[in-house]
Amino acid sequence: VCQTAEPIMADDGSGSDISIPSFLMFKKDADAVKAELRANHMVHMEMKWALPSPDDRVEYDLWTVPSDMVSRDFQKNFKDVAVALGDRAYFTPHQYIYDGVKSHCQGADGENMCFNLCTNNGRYCATDPDNDLDHGISGADVVKESLRRICIWKHYGESDGIGKEWWDYIAEFLHRCDTPDYFANDDCIKDAYKHSNIDSGTIDRCMNDSGGLTADTPNAFLDLEMAAQTRRGVVVLPTAFVNTVALRGALTIPTVFNAICAGYLEGTEPKICTQCDKCPNELECIRNGGKCDGVVVGVSSGGISTRTFTVSLLAVVAAFGGIGYLHWKKTRDEMRDQVRGILAEYMPLEDGGDNAVGGSPMDFARRGGTTHLIS
Repeated sequence: VCQTAEPIMADDGSGSDISIPSFLMFKKDADAVKAELRANHMVHMEMKWALPSPDDRVEYDLWTVPSDMVSRDFQKNFKDVAVALGDRAYFTPHQYIYDGVKSHCQGADGENMCFNLCTNNGRYCATDPDNDLDHGISGADVVKESLRRICIWKHYGESDGIGKEWWDYIAEFLHRCDTPDYFANDDCIKDAYKHSNIDSGTIDRCMNDSGGLTADTPNAFLDLEMAAQTRRGVVVLPTAFVNTVALRGALTIPTVFNAICAGYLEGTEPKICTQCDKCPNELECIRNGGKCDGVVVGVSSGGISTRTFTVSLLAVVAAFGGIGYLHWKKTRDEMRDQVRGILAEYMPLEDGGDNAVGGSPMDFARRGGTTHLIS
């Protein structure tokens, strides 16, 4: 069966023997190329990286887990970008869940075979963040926090695709509860709810109504996440997708923001993209309402800041001034040496003895021309 979605090419541990560049093609495209090669025809191919730009709204996703350390700064600070993009971008957060059944964490009799790494009798699992099954944060704690974040998004972000309260909760949780002692602490979670204006009762009901985490029963939301991660082909965490295209490299605010701005149909980019996409500090520009500190708004069209222009002009003037002074000094010294050389070639006109006023031209040249040669 031909695969309909583009898989993510990543080393699963068995790729150390591959030493040449490689890329994947859909079978229907590859068949046409192979047919030309078999016919002994020259084939020219071009590799091009581009984001699909279907319309004036970009959809972007983030796949991560609550214990992920790599995306901490991104999740703490991206809210301002999401709010600035407004309804011109739709965000969907996803939580990566390990399938406990496929991982053989659920026994034949429904028993949990993976200790505290899983919930629902081994159905849904996560890795232990601190690699200590007896202490600290457990895999089951990570699954529970994942379900909590899914429910928060369902009630506080899914309708508009911005999720201001969801971002606030993430920031508050990372600030208050992201330690082994407080990760699963109910009081700390309630405190994070309070500071992000989230109703704890609504989220608790959502978590229970979806199937809960204690019984040997499926959880609807966690099943949907596992199906989505298989369909999307997520193998690396964290991973961001913009218009279904996976972003490579570090998960930073500039990387994701520029990718989102590149995903719009040409000419439909929101104003914040044209104002801040070339700014040295995109986040500060966005927080300042599109004003780039020290850079002319609209720098993407080729403008430069007044400060940069002034400093550059002064540097050029100083450089030319220094070169001019050195040239003048060198010319003056050369002229003086020439005059001294000419005067030194003349023989003395007369022997003035000890009372001569001017002395010989040679003496005059040695003195540097400070006295008159002829009295």
